[in-house]
Amino acid sequence: LESLRQPLEDGVVTVSRANSTERFPANFTFAASMNPCPCGNYGSTEKECTCSAAQIHKYRAKLSGPLLDRIDIQVQVADVKYDDLVSEKPEESSAVVRQRVNRVRAVQTARFEGLHCVTNSDMGEAEISKYCRLSKSCEEILRYAFERLSMSARARSRVLKVARTIADMAGEEHINEKHLLEAVSYRTMQD
Repeated sequence: LESLRQPLEDGVVTVSRANSTERFPANFTFAASMNPCPCGNYGSTEKECTCSAAQIHKYRAKLSGPLLDRIDIQVQVADVKYDDLVSEKPEESSAVVRQRVNRVRAVQTARFEGLHCVTNSDMGEAEISKYCRLSKSCEEILRYAFERLSMSARARSRVLKVARTIADMAGEEHINEKHLLEAVSYRTMQD
């Protein structure tokens, strides 16, 4: 897992052998999942966790802070209820989701025309400063979250990129408190 840190950050994989070093493009979406603890029940409303605090800490320590910093969205998922599994309630279709994604990507493509960025996730600090400007109230929210969650500078930047994307999805030109709070809520592994 730790070997993913640099490719996640730089978008490049470097392979070194005795006679040469090769660099390969590696701009990818990293999706992963894990149990909240060794028994899998920590935080469950249905089952009791049998792990000690030390076991939970040791289990979670397998993911380093620097690796977690590079994961933009981290959420804890609640237990699935049986009735939800068998529900016949219509789900949102892939076509509808695709349309929404294409609309937001078009906004980002237009925003970054002529720049090295294609999407919000590609932004560097200069682009974040320009496209993720915050109101005074948003700045206070981010400062509080930064201090309360002991965020790194990298985590702060990732929260801003996610908030910019949430605002884009809402069709908003500026990041507002709701977008920022949602983006901060996706850092639950920081707890």
